Amino acid sequence: MKKKLFLHSCCGPCSTVCIERLINDYDVTVFYYNPNIYPFEEYEKRKEEQKKVCKHFNVPVIDGDYNEEKWLEFVKGLENEKEGGSRCEKCFFYRLEETCKKAKELNFDIFGTTLTVSPHKSTPIINKVGNELSVKYDFPYLEASFKKQDGYLRSINLSKEMNLYRQNYCGCRFSVRS
Repeated sequence: MKKKLFLHSCCGPCSTVCIERLINDYDVTVFYYNPNIYPFEEYEKRKEEQKKVCKHFNVPVIDGDYNEEKWLEFVKGLENEKEGGSRCEKCFFYRLEETCKKAKELNFDIFGTTLTVSPHKSTPIINKVGNELSVKYDFPYLEASFKKQDGYLRSINLSKEMNLYRQNYCGCRFSVRS
């Protein structure tokens, strides 16, 4: 029997290659949890694309709560950090902590994230955060680097095949200006 993986997803396009690579070894459920996305209309657009991807791969998707105000409070003081800096690490922590807690609450076996597929995101930092949360909550984390073996290129090609909307910024109000 396959382990049940609770996979945090930042967006449909990034999740394509991750799901493709994981579904043979895991019983995957996608957790779309991104209260950092700005504006709300963008969040909704990305959520719809995530649903398309999950339908394509026949995997369930759970929508997390959207609360940008709470997220903004969490990253307060880091508004002027450059993209990829300490604000981003704190954002990874925020989203992955909720993923870990929800995975444990819903009796999954392991949690992970699609964030490591992006060449714009630091895989070592993301995996450090995931492993710290694994220890904190005594719950297994799937350490991965989905950008390996041309993962990002594969996600672009799958997105084209599936006619997915691909955003041109990470997601938060501060990354829009980058």
